[in-house]
Amino acid sequence: MTVSPRISRVECRCGKVGFEAVGEPIMTVTCHCDSCRQAAEQLEAMPGAARVTNEEGGTDYVMVRKDRVRCIKGEDLLIAHRLKPEAPTRRVLASCCNSPMFLEFKGGHWLSVYRDRFDAPPAIELRTMAGGRSFGDAIPAYRSHSVSFMWRLFKAWVAMGFRAPAVAPVERA
Repeated sequence: MTVSPRISRVECRCGKVGFEAVGEPIMTVTCHCDSCRQAAEQLEAMPGAARVTNEEGGTDYVMVRKDRVRCIKGEDLLIAHRLKPEAPTRRVLASCCNSPMFLEFKGGHWLSVYRDRFDAPPAIELRTMAGGRSFGDAIPAYRSHSVSFMWRLFKAWVAMGFRAPAVAPVERA
């Protein structure tokens, strides 16, 4: 008996932009870094935008390998948002409804997809960049990136043959 890989649907709030993510995610995290908080403030201020942060002020992401994600509709509606023009990270939005879709690190082999975009979002496994905060539940909170966080990213990169595929919208120099 062959087991089919897990396929997750990822859509913007209005449904005009959609992705498929195949397989298990690398991990599901809440980020509390300054960059994510600043970006959330900007994204939440856009016309018609929904809340980006969770109730504790963090941003929830499902981290997936780039080679396991593909846009199935609305690629022409994707736009990049950067905190500064020279920033090595970009958040990609669906321009139709200002839904944040994913965060991409320049040269990275994974995408941090906004967890709320998933049809069936996986549970949060850990909090990263939480400083010294405590949260009063069983989800681990790390001051910065934990060894297990970095190890899981590295294992995914090895499995991808040390590649970092381009993802739409492709920005040109």
